[in-house]
Amino acid sequence: MTAYEPPEHPGTEAYDAVVLAGGAARRLGGVDKPGLGVGGRSLLERVLAACADARTTVVVAEPRPVPRPVVWAREEPPGGGPLAALGAGLSATTADHLVLLSADLPFLDAATVRRLLAALGANDADGVLVTDADGRDQPLVAAYRAPALRAALAALTEEHGTLTGLPLRRLTAGLSLSRVPDPVASFDCDTWDDIATARARIREHGHVLDEWISAVKDELGIDLDVDTKVLLDLARDAAHGVARPAAPLTTFLVGYAAARAEGGPEAVAEAARKAADLANRWAEEQKTDATPDA
Repeated sequence: MTAYEPPEHPGTEAYDAVVLAGGAARRLGGVDKPGLGVGGRSLLERVLAACADARTTVVVAEPRPVPRPVVWAREEPPGGGPLAALGAGLSATTADHLVLLSADLPFLDAATVRRLLAALGANDADGVLVTDADGRDQPLVAAYRAPALRAALAALTEEHGTLTGLPLRRLTAGLSLSRVPDPVASFDCDTWDDIATARARIREHGHVLDEWISAVKDELGIDLDVDTKVLLDLARDAAHGVARPAAPLTTFLVGYAAARAEGGPEAVAEAARKAADLANRWAEEQKTDATPDA
């Protein structure tokens, strides 16, 4: 089996991720909150997609099937709270930079994770966390320096004898933190109304296409960013210049050709350009044939 190699993003230092997914979800009646679907993907799957380029991703929860390679950890005793869960997850990481996330963030994306890491690398703070629409800190949507976390957790353990039951503010109060406002990425799902809001938002006209493409890529195990406008323009040209069924068939053939060439986004763009040129030539011939004196 080929070892998993996370995609690289220039300018982003290697990092590990810890995802806390073992809460009781009392306000949701105790359901399996990380497994709830939003846009065809579970909340946990959506968060794992946002940190897909982490060197190691640790999920603190009971193991379950997920589409990406992860390490499973559990605090002892289970249900010991976020600090105990963080301690369990942190022990399985080695990178100096750590992204800490809850498993109920439907709108978190890779761009937000990279922005947090870039902000962490640009200053001397122990961590950079997101603030929500009301300006409140979200310590579970954040990037931290792992040595600072380890030192703080060790001090709390020495003081209290355990991390079980301690609130997160005991940790963050002792760290130097900077902040990045992001009311969308910080949206979490604590109630059924939150779940309904998230499901409705991704079906809005301005979001549904991006959400659908992300979901399909996750479902098919594809980690390839392409210019969707190029493909949509190609589909339009094929539909108008040839026939409506030509649109989906042509875009499929473009993807197949790019895969045969073992190329990335550039191969898709080149195949799309060739197919678009062909569709335009096809349309021009039809226009010429329709002219009476042709």
